[in-house]
Amino acid sequence: MTAAHSSHHARPAPYACRPEESRGRRVPEPESPTRSVFQRDRDRIVHSGAFRKLQYKTQVFVYHEGDYFRTRLTHSLEVAQIARSISRTLGLNEDLAEAVALAHDLGHTPFGHAGERELNACMAAYGGFSHNDQTLRIVTYLERRYAGFDGLNLTWEALEGVVKHNGPLLPVADGAELPTTIRTFNERWDLELATNPCAEAQVAALADDIAYNNHDIDDGLRAGLFTMDDLAELPLIGPIIRKVRDDHPGLDKTRLIHETVRRMINHMVVDLVIETRRRLEEVKPGSAAEVRVAPRAVVAFSGEMRGHDRVLRAFLKERMYRHYRVNRMMSKCRRLVRDLFNLFTAEPSTLPTEWQEELAGAGDAGGLQVRARLVADYIAGMTDRFALAEHNRLFDMDSKT
Repeated sequence: MTAAHSSHHARPAPYACRPEESRGRRVPEPESPTRSVFQRDRDRIVHSGAFRKLQYKTQVFVYHEGDYFRTRLTHSLEVAQIARSISRTLGLNEDLAEAVALAHDLGHTPFGHAGERELNACMAAYGGFSHNDQTLRIVTYLERRYAGFDGLNLTWEALEGVVKHNGPLLPVADGAELPTTIRTFNERWDLELATNPCAEAQVAALADDIAYNNHDIDDGLRAGLFTMDDLAELPLIGPIIRKVRDDHPGLDKTRLIHETVRRMINHMVVDLVIETRRRLEEVKPGSAAEVRVAPRAVVAFSGEMRGHDRVLRAFLKERMYRHYRVNRMMSKCRRLVRDLFNLFTAEPSTLPTEWQEELAGAGDAGGLQVRARLVADYIAGMTDRFALAEHNRLFDMDSKT
């Protein structure tokens, strides 16, 4: 690791979230004698059903296209690892950063962003659908594991981090309403949506960007959607590829990819740490509360790195996310999601028994609105392979189940 990364903070920084100062949980619980409140948050997320399902939810490639491609689970673990090491360097609470990182994708539908966009279109008349809103729904309501409450009963800080990790939620800015779950939960327990998230959540958000870009490069190269020579033309990654080739002439392709991605991650992490320290020096926050009301995010990439990031994202968008092979698969996935949504809302008797019971328990309150939201919960909770099998069972006349 580089010098920027070598320090291990024995004491938390003044601007870190402190478990002993947590605002607590919605349902009060006795403290654990062996774990802090944020460690318990992290552990509850790891043990949740929604977290396990991430193993069979994909980012860009559908699970059956190859075992090697990233899933939401491997992505979440990579984000958590990056978030934890950055937090350690900055003296932040590693457990809280890790909890937010591990939870950030829980609400994703099967089939990545294509599935989410289609489910949002299906739900347009019923309050829409967003994975961030669904994540809050999972951790506050849909997980049914504990005797004393629905959801995971996470701390205020973990919930705030999950909801706001990408920045303040300002509905008035574009006239849009807040997503349904976030709006109703916030009325019961104010998450201070208009302020910055804590520094730990800011770290988790940028760790997501670092992991996302680098593993999409890795997956895109392995899928043959572009080559190392294509990447060599880009800023940031181009010079890194040349340096690796200079340092290790004749290196085989697999090692070249790994070494390039490894150096890219390190480069982005070091840039983030340097820029964040500069901003912290500027703002001098004396507490987590002061981070929330700072004029801008304190955790950030440098302007130069943000520029490099935009170029790389534009390249990936053109060469990977819009590649005809990806488009064809995503087109199938969108139709599959719409088929399932239309069938279940029109014929709720085709839902599994426990979901029909849930619907019956809601009575007539909200009518179609309640039914549509429940169907969205059911579909969003599916893995890629379960959604494919469910569609097959319902639409293939030869299917026996």
